[in-house]
Amino acid sequence: MGGVTSSMAAKFAFFPPNPPSYKLVHDDVTGLLLLSPFPHRENVEIMRLPTRRGTEIVAVYVRHPMATSTVLYSHGNAADLGQMYELFIELSIHLRVNLLGYDYSGYGQSSGKPSEQNTYADIEAAFKCLEENYGTKQEDLILYGQSVGSGPTLDLAARLPRLRAVVLHSPILSGVRVMYAVKRTYWFDIYKGTADEVVDFSHGKQLWELCKEKYEPLWIKGGNHCNLELYPEYIRHLKKFIATVERSPSHRISTRKSTDQFEPSRKSTDIFDAPRKSTDRREKPRRSTDKPERSKIRRKTLIN
Repeated sequence: MGGVTSSMAAKFAFFPPNPPSYKLVHDDVTGLLLLSPFPHRENVEIMRLPTRRGTEIVAVYVRHPMATSTVLYSHGNAADLGQMYELFIELSIHLRVNLLGYDYSGYGQSSGKPSEQNTYADIEAAFKCLEENYGTKQEDLILYGQSVGSGPTLDLAARLPRLRAVVLHSPILSGVRVMYAVKRTYWFDIYKGTADEVVDFSHGKQLWELCKEKYEPLWIKGGNHCNLELYPEYIRHLKKFIATVERSPSHRISTRKSTDQFEPSRKSTDIFDAPRKSTDRREKPRRSTDKPERSKIRRKTLIN
C-alpha cells in the first residue's frame, strides 16, 4: 500500500496549468527569449536552464537597481510563470529585491514531468544560475517557498549553511499529511519535512515551531491558500522581514556542506501518468502536498 499511497500523494501535489498560461518567443532581432503575452522589460530576463535530471526549465530573473538581496521563488502547485509574472514584478518593486522565479519540470514550457525528485533538481538549477550568471552569494539569498514550493525550498535551504533567510508561504508538513491526519512520517510520503481550505494552517505553525532561528510569523485572518498576497499586511510583513534580515550580521559559517557539492536528494516513489484535471487554480484554493523534513535550519525563517 505504501507505493500506492505515495503515488496518490504525488498526484495530489502537482497540477500544472493545462494549457500553459504563456508561450516562449524568440526575438530574431535582439536574440532575446520573451514571455508571451507580456511586453519586454529591460530589467527582466527569460532563460532556459538545464537540470541534472535531463530536463530544461524556464526561469524569469527580475533585476532591481537598488537590491542588496535576491529572492529565489518556488511557486505553488497549480500555477506557472505566466500566472506568477506580474506578482514577481510587484514583489521586486515593493521589496527592492532581485527575484528569480522558475517553472518546475512539466510546468509551463519546462520539459519533463513533475515529480518530487525533479523539483529538487529544478531548484538546484535555479540556484546554480544565480551563482554563476548573476554572482549571487548565499549571504544575500532569500529562499521563498509557496505551498508545494516549500518542499524543494527547505531541501535546498538545509544544504546552504550561509543562506540569508527563508520565507514559507502556506507551507505543508508533507504530502500525506495534507490528505490524512497522521502524526508520524512514513517512508512512502513525499516532501517529508486560519481559513485555508487546502492546507490547514497548523502545518505552518508546526514548521515555525521547528525553526532554529524564528521570526514573528504572519497568520492572516480569513486568508486562504492562494490569496494571502492580496492582503495589505502580507507585503508590509514581508518588507519588515527583509529589512530585518538585511540589517542582521552575516550568518556564522556552518560545517554543513554547501550546494557546491549537492547531497543526494531524498528518494521518492512517485509515479506519474497522464495529466490530471485539477480544481486548483491561481484564483481558487489550491491543493498542495509538499513537506520539508529537516528541522534544524540556522537562518531566520518567516512563515505566513
